[in-house]
Amino acid sequence: MDLLQSFKDFTVKEHLFSSKDKLLLAVSGGVDSVVLCELCHQAGLDYIIAHFNFQLRGEESERDEAFVRQLAQKYNRELLVRRVDTQAYAATNKLSIQVAARELRYSWFREITGRSGEPIVDPTSLAIPASGLRAPQWILTAHHLDDNIETLLMNFFKGTGITGLRGILPRQGNIIRPLLFATKEALHDFAREYQLSWVEDSSNVSDKYTRNYFRHQVIPLVQQLFPGTVHNLADNISRFREIEMLYRQSVEQHKKKLLEYKGGEIHIPVLKLKRSAPLPTLVYEIIAEFGFSPQQVEGVIGLLDSESGKYISSATHRILKNRNWLIIGGHSSVQSETILIESPEDRILYANGELRMELLDVPATAYSPGKAGVARISSDPLLAQLDAGAIQFPLLLRKWRQGDYFYPLGLKKKKKLGRFFIDNKLSLADKEKIWVIEMNKKIIWVVGLRIDDRVRITPQTRQILKIESRLA
Repeated sequence: MDLLQSFKDFTVKEHLFSSKDKLLLAVSGGVDSVVLCELCHQAGLDYIIAHFNFQLRGEESERDEAFVRQLAQKYNRELLVRRVDTQAYAATNKLSIQVAARELRYSWFREITGRSGEPIVDPTSLAIPASGLRAPQWILTAHHLDDNIETLLMNFFKGTGITGLRGILPRQGNIIRPLLFATKEALHDFAREYQLSWVEDSSNVSDKYTRNYFRHQVIPLVQQLFPGTVHNLADNISRFREIEMLYRQSVEQHKKKLLEYKGGEIHIPVLKLKRSAPLPTLVYEIIAEFGFSPQQVEGVIGLLDSESGKYISSATHRILKNRNWLIIGGHSSVQSETILIESPEDRILYANGELRMELLDVPATAYSPGKAGVARISSDPLLAQLDAGAIQFPLLLRKWRQGDYFYPLGLKKKKKLGRFFIDNKLSLADKEKIWVIEMNKKIIWVVGLRIDDRVRITPQTRQILKIESRLA
């Protein structure tokens, strides 16, 4: 195989970059990244070299950095170097060494490429002067086909689903892997052909790392049974990538039919979702981006047949059953567009301030406003007094929406809130701050303005729900 021609063909086929683009090569000093340098050199590409010294292997780490410095001189290329005590960073941030190293490395790459069109002037990053150096557009790493097969198998056994089976993508954001077509053996053959030198990472020998165990134990064993394993899995990766594309298209079509975006919330009609198939897969694809795990799918499906007010939470969001809808909103009660009120003893914090609730008993004698010996109804607009017998919990506190209506106290016909606001001469700024309390899709209080006539206190009222609004 002519590796250089295959390299050129792969970059064109996958639309990775053009010959005029400026590239950043992530070079460790191992054979893979050394071959990547040589290929870019032979292809006449415009590139600079970046080396991250994680300071994890003592003298070996210093040896690797010195080698990459010599490599940059060989190709007469600008070199960026970053040195970090990775072990200390991992301890401070409570991360594994592998996660910490990846986080540090890619954070640095983003820092470099984020200065598009500007000189790179960070002296702690430069191993040699780089006056007037322009920021590269793409970051190239030396991941190859063997890496991809190892990733595929690890993802399969971890149960990552269709997304994991596609393996490593040739391009994700501005990260490019232009060697995914080549086996490790092909890279070694190329290095020997051009008499390239490289350094070996001693940690690659240890099977204590999962990837190394797959590389040294699992894959060779499978190859004994199926000699065409590498070729077959490479073909499968291509098929899985195409399958995932079709899968994503189907999921997006379902989402367009199911999801209704209202303010900062997503509303999903329960009956329509129940008729969708395959239900568990669709539910997972809807909820995954909001921090919910695969183990919570069954619980969300259970919400479809639950009573109003039931909900399931992730670290950042909540899925609430509200009659015939599932509502996905922010978990923080201050930031959420929909806040659940579960009992009359609740104290609710929200964007406008605070709501305090209390149940009050009234005498058994008939209640009439202003009658001697009986509690009076307050005229304070920040205080709602409702017939507790007409109230069913849970309630929802939410921002008003276009199309909302209620029956203003004293009227027997409904009025849209938009018209109510006009009648009360509310400014646009005032309207943007209005929240309502809803019960079973009925608005029972436009907070700070008017209660609904259907929950007013009557002579038959025996208990009052008092809700006081305290402004922030």
